[in-house]
Amino acid sequence: MASAPMTKKVGSEVESPASMGSESGSEERLLTNNGSAKQNGKHSTSIRSNSDHGERFEYSGWVYHLGLNSIGHEYCHFRFLFIRGKYVEMYKRDPHENPGLKPIDRGVIGNTFMVEESGRRKVNHGDLYVLRFYNRLDETKKGEIACATAGDARKWMEAFDQAKQQVEYELSRDRSVRNKLNMEDEINLEEHRPRVRRYAHGLKKLVRIGQGPEMLLRKTSNLGSAGRLDAYFDADGGDVVETYEWKCVRTINGVRIFEDVAHSKSGKGILVKAVGVVDASADTVFEVVLSTERHMRYEWDTLIGDLELVDSINGHYDVVYGTFDPRYLTRWKSKRDFVFSRQWFRGQDGTYTILQFPSVHKKQPSRSGYKRTKINPSTWEISSLSTSSSPKTVRCLVTQTLEINPKGWLKWRNNHCQKFEKTVPFALLNQVAGLKEYVAANPTLASDSSSMVVHTTLSDHSGSLSEFEDTETADEFYDAIAADSSSDDDDDDDDDDEMGVNKVKKIKLKNVSWAIAGLALKKASDPDPSNQLNSKVHPINLDSSQFQGSMRRAKDEADKNCWSSPDGSGFMIRGKTYLKDSIKVKGGEPLLTLIAVDWFKVEDCVTNVALHPKSIVQSEAGKKLPFILVINLEVPARPNYSLVIYFAADRPINKSSLLGKFVNGTDMFRDSRFKLIPSIIEGYWMVKRAVGTKACLLGKAVTCNYLRQDNFLEIDVDIGSSSVARSVIGLVLGYVTSIVVDLAIVIEAREEAELPEYILGTVRLNRFQLDSAVTLKIY
Repeated sequence: MASAPMTKKVGSEVESPASMGSESGSEERLLTNNGSAKQNGKHSTSIRSNSDHGERFEYSGWVYHLGLNSIGHEYCHFRFLFIRGKYVEMYKRDPHENPGLKPIDRGVIGNTFMVEESGRRKVNHGDLYVLRFYNRLDETKKGEIACATAGDARKWMEAFDQAKQQVEYELSRDRSVRNKLNMEDEINLEEHRPRVRRYAHGLKKLVRIGQGPEMLLRKTSNLGSAGRLDAYFDADGGDVVETYEWKCVRTINGVRIFEDVAHSKSGKGILVKAVGVVDASADTVFEVVLSTERHMRYEWDTLIGDLELVDSINGHYDVVYGTFDPRYLTRWKSKRDFVFSRQWFRGQDGTYTILQFPSVHKKQPSRSGYKRTKINPSTWEISSLSTSSSPKTVRCLVTQTLEINPKGWLKWRNNHCQKFEKTVPFALLNQVAGLKEYVAANPTLASDSSSMVVHTTLSDHSGSLSEFEDTETADEFYDAIAADSSSDDDDDDDDDDEMGVNKVKKIKLKNVSWAIAGLALKKASDPDPSNQLNSKVHPINLDSSQFQGSMRRAKDEADKNCWSSPDGSGFMIRGKTYLKDSIKVKGGEPLLTLIAVDWFKVEDCVTNVALHPKSIVQSEAGKKLPFILVINLEVPARPNYSLVIYFAADRPINKSSLLGKFVNGTDMFRDSRFKLIPSIIEGYWMVKRAVGTKACLLGKAVTCNYLRQDNFLEIDVDIGSSSVARSVIGLVLGYVTSIVVDLAIVIEAREEAELPEYILGTVRLNRFQLDSAVTLKIY
C-alpha cells in the first residue's frame, strides 16, 4: 500500500491514517469540514477472563497525539493507545490486528502522574477534546492527546484513573513498598516488577475506547459514542440538602416545567426549569447543545438556530453571537441579535454543566438593522440515567434552568396567558422539548454504541504483561509521548497490508462495573467516628480563643467577612448500607474542631504554610495539640490568595483507623479518598449551579501536595492546576461578597467495614471581602 498522503498547513502538520489500514484515509481529511471530528459505527468493550484472584484492566483505542515538532510546528498524529495495568504503549497501528507489531513509544504511569481535561480545541478546522498530562512535581514533563468526542475523552480519563488506582493497590498489598516510598518520589518500577506480575496474572478486563480511524474520518450526522462506562462515582443526586423547592406547574410536549416556590416571593426574578428525558447519552446531548452547526440547530432550536463563534477563551469557555427573527416570538418587526458567553465542564459523576451569560465583545459590536437583546442567564445540566434493567437503552436527564421576570410568568402559570408563549424565556424553556424530539428523529444519536461483549477465547496478539514489563523502560508516560514529536519520518517500517477483522463469538453482558472493589486497603477499621481517635487517651479541652487567624470568627448569621463551623446535617454522606442500596444519610457533628481560618494575599501561590514561623501550627498552643489538619486552598487571581483552614483533634489519631491510614498513607491513597463537599447557602443562583452540590475528590480534580510532619498534616490544594477549577473560582470571586458557602471535608469510604462515612470537618465562609486578605511574608 502507498504511504499515507500528508495534509499540511502553515504552522501545523497532520498525519493521515491511511497507512494504518483505513480504507477511506487516502480520500478524506483527518477532520471533517463542518468543524468536528465525526464517528460512526459501534465500539466494543471486551472482557477476557482467567481463573485467578487478581484483576487488571486493559484499555485501547485511537487518539490524536498533539504537540510541537523540532522546528516548532504543531502536529496532529493518529496513534493507537494501549494501557496495560499501569503501563502505556503507543502504536501507529492497531496491535490487535497486527500481531507482533512493536510500539513506537512506551512508558509508565507513576504516582505523580496527573491528567486533566483541557476542553475543546480547534485543530485544523475541527473541534477535538484535549487531555493534558503532566507531573505534579515537574510540569516540564507534559504531553497531550485528543479525542473526537467528549465521551471518548471521559473514558480515557477513567482509564488513566484506573491505572493510578492499580498502583495504589500494589502499594497497599506490600507494606515494605509503601514504607520505602517517599511521598514526593516517583515509584521505582524496576524494583517491584515481580509483584506486578503476580498481581496482574488474574482476571483481565479489556476495554476498547472509541472508533477505528476509518470511523473517525467518515462524514456523518452521528456525533459520537453514546456509551457510558460506569465508574465508582455516585449515581444519585447531590451531596447537600437542597434549599430549592421545585414544583411542577406544567407539562409541555413530554417535558416538565418547574418553578422554585421556596423563593418565588422574594421580589426578585423567578427560577424556572424544564426537565426532560432524552434517549441518548449525556456525551452526545452535550455535543448537540454546544454545537454551532446551523442545519443541526435548525432542527431543534427555535430561538438560537443561527449561532456563530466569536471567541474561544479556553477549552471550557467561549463567546458566541446569534440572531433570530422575532416574527415567530414577539410583535416587534426589527430583527434581533445577541451575544452570550458559555462555560462548560464535566463533573466527576459524568454530569455536564453549561453556563450561559449575556455578554458583550469588542469583536461583535452592534449590527446595522438589528436590535441587540439580552438572552436570559441560563444553565444546562445533562446527566446519565442508570439503565441496569435495560442495558441496551441509553438515556440522560436534561435540565435547563433560567431566571425570568415574574410578571409574565405568573399570568401564564395561573391563567395560561398566551402572550408569554411569544417571549424569549418561553422559547428557551422549549429547547429541551426540541432537543428530545430531534434525538428521537435521529436513531443514530439514540443508539447504544457501547455494547459489552465476552471473548470466549484468548487472543495471542495482545501480548503478555510480563513480556511488556521485561522491556528496559522506566519512562513516565509524558516522557514517552514527547519522544514521538521528534519522529518526522512517519513512514511505517512495518508491512502496509490491510488489517483484517477478527471475528469472535460475542455474548452480551447485562451489567459490568468498571470499579475494582479490591483497590482499597483490605484491612478497614470500625467506621464509628469515635474510634478514629485513640479512645485510651483522655481528650484535651480545645479552646478556639487560643488560636487567632487573620479572619475572625462570626458573631451571628448576619455577620460578614468571617467564618463559623456548622454541623454536618446539611451534607449527605454514604450510609452503612451504601454499597448495597446507594443510600446516603445526613452528616453528624464533625470529628475535628475548626480552630482558625487565615485569609492570605501572596505574590505567588504558597505551600507548606504550616512551617511558617507565624503559623498557628508553630505557636506554643499549636504544638501542644494532638493533631492538626491544615487545608491550604490556593486561589489563583490577581493577586493570588490562600485560604488556610485549621482543624484540630482533641486526642491522637488511631493509626489503624481510616483517618490514620489517610494521614500516614501514600499520596495516591490520599488523592483517591480526600473529598470536599461544597454548598452555596446564600448567593446568586448561577454561582450555585456552577459550584454544584456533588462531592469532589480533590486529588483527582486538581493537584494536591501533602506535608506530614510532627503533629500535623497539611494539604495544599492548587486550584489553578485545573482550567475548569480556575474558571469556576473566577466566577465565584465575582460574587464573593454576597456568598455564604459551606465546605465539608470527608474521607471517602469504599468498603463495607469503612461505612458509614463521617464528616471530618466543616467551615462556613460568610460574605468575605477580597481586600481583607493579609499579606503573607515568605521567609
